[in-house]
Amino acid sequence: MPARLRQHYTSKVIPALTKEFSYPNVMAVPKIEKVSINIGMGEATQNAKLIDGAVAELGAIAGQRPVVCKARKSVAAFKVREGMPIGVMVTLRGDRMYEFMDRLMNVALPRVRDFRGVSSKSFDGRGNYTLGLKDQLIFPEIDYNKVDKVKGMNICITTTAGTDAEGLALLKHLGMPFRQQ
Repeated sequence: MPARLRQHYTSKVIPALTKEFSYPNVMAVPKIEKVSINIGMGEATQNAKLIDGAVAELGAIAGQRPVVCKARKSVAAFKVREGMPIGVMVTLRGDRMYEFMDRLMNVALPRVRDFRGVSSKSFDGRGNYTLGLKDQLIFPEIDYNKVDKVKGMNICITTTAGTDAEGLALLKHLGMPFRQQ
């Protein structure tokens, strides 16, 4: 059975965007290509055990095992050597991506303290949206007692939209809670 958000996209969002932007056919309607989730662990240079916790937590959040990112260059000022693990990332596509987006918009974001919506100014000029979260505890998959350190994360939503207006309309129709200006 396809993801709930994917069914919503095909039944409601495609007709709404086609009407709003008068696309010539269905293939011109923007869609979400992928969702990338990154956790940068600069403190892992001193304590390598932090990476294991980040891998476990990001794996629980994404539903897929993340990749450990290693430093490309040595930087003496930051005490980083080439090949040291400095972060974890995961790229979601297909049904896993739609399931994650559904959980992010309907469960995790409303659990943020004093949440008034996400900024609509975080587009990159080509319709892609980036969102920064301060802690991983907003996801219900994370057990509060097993967390050793609060970690922030970046979530990048890559779309096929050509402009920011099209990307904003796509995410609004999908249900992203944007802040009222």
